[in-house]
Amino acid sequence: MAKIKITQIKSVIDRSERQKRTMQALGLRKINHTVEVEATPAIIGMIRKVNHLVAIEQV
Repeated sequence: MAKIKITQIKSVIDRSERQKRTMQALGLRKINHTVEVEATPAIIGMIRKVNHLVAIEQV
């Protein structure tokens, strides 16, 4: 599987609890925090739900 870098670019304040938990599940804690994960279908689905809060980059 390909690896992708996910960076949080916006705050989760005033977001739904579901979006907050999705960000936690992706491993993102605060703005400008970056994680590198495998591009599995589950991860891609989570990214789609919070795509307005993150930046994605292929590794």
